[in-house]
Amino acid sequence: MTELRWLDRPGDQGTTWGVPWPRGAVASGTPFALADAGGRAVPVQSWVSATWPDGSVKWSAHAIGAGPHAEAYRLEPGREPAATATPVTVAREGRELVVSTGVITWRIGGGTLARSVTRAGREIARDVRLVSLRQREPAPDEGGHVARERADGVVESVTVEQDGPVRAVVRLEGRHGDWLPFTVRLYFHAGAEHVRLMHTFVWDGDPDRDFLAGLGVRADVVMRDEPHDRHVRLAGATGFLTEAVRGLTGLRIDPGEAARRNQVEGRPAGPLAPGVATRLHLIPTWSDYTLDQGSADGYTLRKRTKDGHAWVTIPSGTRSAGYGYVGGVSGGLGFGLRDFWRLHPTRLDVRNAATDLATATVWLWSPSAPAMDLRFYHDGMGQDTFAEQLEGLEVTYEDYEPGFGDPRGIARTHELSLRFHESTPAAGELAAHAAAMNEPGLLTASPERIREAGVFGVWELPDRSTPARAAIEDRLDFLFDLYAREREQRRWYGFWDYGDVMHTYDADRHTWRYDVGGYAWDNSELSPDLWLWLQYLRTGRADVFRFAEAMTRHTGEVDVYHLGRWQGMGSRHNVQHWGCSCKQVRISNAAYRRFHYYLTADERTGDLLDEQSAPERTFLAVDPLRKVRDDVYTPDPSALSVGLGTDWGALAAAWLTRWERHGDERARDRLLGTMAGIAAMPRRFLTGEGRLDLETGRFDTSRDQISISHLSSLFGLPEICAELIGLGIDVPGFEEAWLEYCRLYLATPEQQEAAVGRPLTGISLIEAHSRLTAYAAARTGDAGLAALAWRKFFTGEGDQLNDNPLTEQKEWALTTVDGPRVPHAVREAAFVSTNSAAQYGLAAIHNLALIGEHLPEK
Repeated sequence: MTELRWLDRPGDQGTTWGVPWPRGAVASGTPFALADAGGRAVPVQSWVSATWPDGSVKWSAHAIGAGPHAEAYRLEPGREPAATATPVTVAREGRELVVSTGVITWRIGGGTLARSVTRAGREIARDVRLVSLRQREPAPDEGGHVARERADGVVESVTVEQDGPVRAVVRLEGRHGDWLPFTVRLYFHAGAEHVRLMHTFVWDGDPDRDFLAGLGVRADVVMRDEPHDRHVRLAGATGFLTEAVRGLTGLRIDPGEAARRNQVEGRPAGPLAPGVATRLHLIPTWSDYTLDQGSADGYTLRKRTKDGHAWVTIPSGTRSAGYGYVGGVSGGLGFGLRDFWRLHPTRLDVRNAATDLATATVWLWSPSAPAMDLRFYHDGMGQDTFAEQLEGLEVTYEDYEPGFGDPRGIARTHELSLRFHESTPAAGELAAHAAAMNEPGLLTASPERIREAGVFGVWELPDRSTPARAAIEDRLDFLFDLYAREREQRRWYGFWDYGDVMHTYDADRHTWRYDVGGYAWDNSELSPDLWLWLQYLRTGRADVFRFAEAMTRHTGEVDVYHLGRWQGMGSRHNVQHWGCSCKQVRISNAAYRRFHYYLTADERTGDLLDEQSAPERTFLAVDPLRKVRDDVYTPDPSALSVGLGTDWGALAAAWLTRWERHGDERARDRLLGTMAGIAAMPRRFLTGEGRLDLETGRFDTSRDQISISHLSSLFGLPEICAELIGLGIDVPGFEEAWLEYCRLYLATPEQQEAAVGRPLTGISLIEAHSRLTAYAAARTGDAGLAALAWRKFFTGEGDQLNDNPLTEQKEWALTTVDGPRVPHAVREAAFVSTNSAAQYGLAAIHNLALIGEHLPEK
């Protein structure tokens, strides 16, 4: 039995989550039952999301219907689930797909997301659709008219991924006219009035002539009530703008206290004072409303009576919760976008509310904003040859190459909420709906229970039992809290940016190096994703989960190519997320997405993992080492150059995930075959680079060289090797090969020469690599190696945080900078970079878990 708790708070929506199981504990085909803390059976839908090599369940996924929900639940394998009284049903009726939650019914067909949506037999909305606007040139700096083309998204295929009884998922795919392929998933839960909509689009335009000027989800809402019984609600920062299409408050003649109160509260106004009832035609009807979130710091509100007349401004505010309602006392539509202000520029529109058919639009890119401009940010500055590009790398750390700063193939995912009401909801209900949209309920097992399952490799729960342990835990907390604070005070928000962090700090300007080549957006460099997810697993902190979730959404979509010549690869850090010419699987690394998928069973994250089903093929597209090779090499399908660190680690994560999710024998064979190949090489992991036969999935094992890179182990290789070894699969020599690398990397030159004939070169990032030494110590029981690992962890030798001689930062503390030197006061930790933060975090987590008993107290 597994106890489950809510990550943040229980909501009233359906929810889906994942649970890990120890190897051999749950056999394939085992049913699951769910009960609340009082023992009341709760209907649950369950499926397997991963298996152990022996075929037993590794991760299961579960869904419950709409609430109200209990504070906690118990999940028990081996018992049949309770039946739901209002199951989700999915049926074909002619050319339409009809999905019902027992409360609302969607009719899907005709190329739109929904032809009609009804509640209790009454149509609430129709023609739920996608809309987009495109320009062929950017708007001039000083303004001026630029023609815009509108295109409705056309659904080309409909797939039922789940059909109930508690949860149904429908995937719709299509295009916006002749560009922007999209995928929309609709999530239906038993008994729900709400549908979750997950929208993903891939940008496939020409950045020099395609400028996205608007992207949205739109629905028509049936309006049946008198204009004074029709209501518009738009969320501000804490509450809602409360308006009626024909207002009764503030009139010269009082319509009656009950009528005023009823209208404000969303109820039928009832009888009106005669002086008002006979003059209703003289009260303006306000048909159109707009809430425009132009930045993370402010939104504007306006309304007008109808098209062709002037807008009237409404008091504006800071950060809208991104939720609205249009309808009347006989029903209407609630609509919104999660992370609305964080993903600016965004907009909510209501149009034609005084007519029989109002229109609500959630704009993912606001038409009020300048059109999206994805052209490269500089002209190349004459860097036409590899030699010139390497010179540029030396000064700005930017790996530039003509034509490689191309955004074609990047993607973005948004999560929306559509809720179909039988009457206008009260303000408190709307606030709860907005909160549930922005922090959707998620059930989780405790960190202790997840640790007992033995998943995700090396980590342990926080332990503050000694001063030394507590000091490291304090620093881990300091680093996460720093990045959470920096995201806010540096405004790391926006359509393409939200979820990422910056790479390196500029202490002179008291800001991050947002405009300096490869020092700007981090793009998963040195694995901050892994650090954050492991920190969540060990602490169970909701704020860490939400931060890591946003990073996964960003780095898996924006930093990775989903179509085109670089499909399956990601882009290294740059001023623009797609700007670097280094396109590699170290960024599209499945190891960075697995956490979110298994904890949430999120289908879109599953798509990202499936895109890595054959990641080795990406090495045909571009040679990652093309600018620095001493040898002559062209990508050869029978002898592909694959680094045994950043490259193979990412390949292994993808193959392992494919195997455990789908039972894919091809992925298993390539994983085990390359593990055996590394073990058979004369220099094993020290070889640095292998040649892979794409057809057989095997390495050439005759290669005899020693080549060390300080980056090899910093993109998930230690984590994936520990997980592979922990699986207990029989690959002779692999563990020995990995332990040799772990033992020798921080060994003395004399020890290295005695082992392999010469000292190793390319050794740096000592603190980060201390976790390799710790792993060798733990696996061999060598107390001397454990002492060495802690010594290297605490001794600053280069780019790390502990007692770093480059910064002389002995105590970790924030410094306040204010006055005329900065646009606004900031609290900075100038000694922290994301490289060092991520690798300190990973080294600390590993070392505490592996050799915590050897931690010196001094």
